[in-house]
Amino acid sequence: MPELPEVETTRRGIAPYLEGHRVTGVVLRRPDLRWPIPPEISTLLPGQVIDEVDRRAKYLLLRTQAGTALLHLGMSGMLRVLPADTPIGKHDHVDIAMDTGRVLRFTDPRRFGALLWQMPGETHELLDGIGPEPLTDDFHGDLMWTLSRGRTASVKTFLMDNAVVVGVGNIYASEALFAAGIDPRRAAGKVSRERYARLAGEVKRILAHAITRGGTTLRDFLAPDGAPGYFFQELFAYGRAGEPCKVCATPIKVITLGQRASFYCPACQR
Repeated sequence: MPELPEVETTRRGIAPYLEGHRVTGVVLRRPDLRWPIPPEISTLLPGQVIDEVDRRAKYLLLRTQAGTALLHLGMSGMLRVLPADTPIGKHDHVDIAMDTGRVLRFTDPRRFGALLWQMPGETHELLDGIGPEPLTDDFHGDLMWTLSRGRTASVKTFLMDNAVVVGVGNIYASEALFAAGIDPRRAAGKVSRERYARLAGEVKRILAHAITRGGTTLRDFLAPDGAPGYFFQELFAYGRAGEPCKVCATPIKVITLGQRASFYCPACQR
């Protein structure tokens, strides 16, 4: 599944082609993706100028005066800006036509993505009550330490909780915990304030660097220009079970936490 850096890479790729331009039409080749596509996408979005292409957690937001279209890439979704006469593929489910003669095309082979609508002044229920963005000043070690007190769940599960911080998925949680030297199995409530400060710093550093590298290509993700992400070449823990740690040469282990594969070095992470 595309994680925050992949979604942010997509946002940066499509924004210059959409912001300040008018939607001239919407083509829905099916009525639903993961959920039914609301009628406002067809009735309110056409004719609107896209004021801003924003991101909240892993959702892309196309903001207009009439409301906001929410896009989620799901497991295998991809957004590309293409000439309007580009041939349509089997899994090209949505076209948002622009006054530039191009379309924003949503391709989603597994149909786990979403296209939803948020009215002005409202917050969609999927975005209500979620935590701060990890690359903002609202996210820091003191916040994590405060929220973690009394928590017996693993620190990795805690880090991936959207009520704590949004967008830190499995790949980047594993990498941040490795960089901070924290065993992912450790109870969240047993991690010190000082170690949370380091963990928050590593989350910010790693996500920011991954964005500059275009994200992490594992299966389906491609940037809007078709280029893969390159951060996968720099992974220290994720997906490296049995391989020697790049720091100490101890074999990387893999366990399951919160129904997700968790990779760590038993020597470097305590």
